[in-house]
Amino acid sequence: MRDLDRIRWHCRRGLLELDLVLARFLEQRLGELSEAERHAFERLLQCSDNDLWDIVTGRLEPPAGEEGAEAARIVALLRGI
Repeated sequence: MRDLDRIRWHCRRGLLELDLVLARFLEQRLGELSEAERHAFERLLQCSDNDLWDIVTGRLEPPAGEEGAEAARIVALLRGI
């Protein structure tokens, strides 16, 4: 529960559009993520608001890292919201 509260807090952003996408994602998809995918999602939340919005809208690709496949799945889910 504490992790969920922390994730919810990090999903509160300065861009309304991003807030809406992330809120829907939390409601619809968070429960189905594996631990590795949840970690990749938390890593994406470390991006600035503008970078994260550009990732969600397809203008930017997510940062490369060890969670590449998981991050790609998260981004695909976010883009589908």
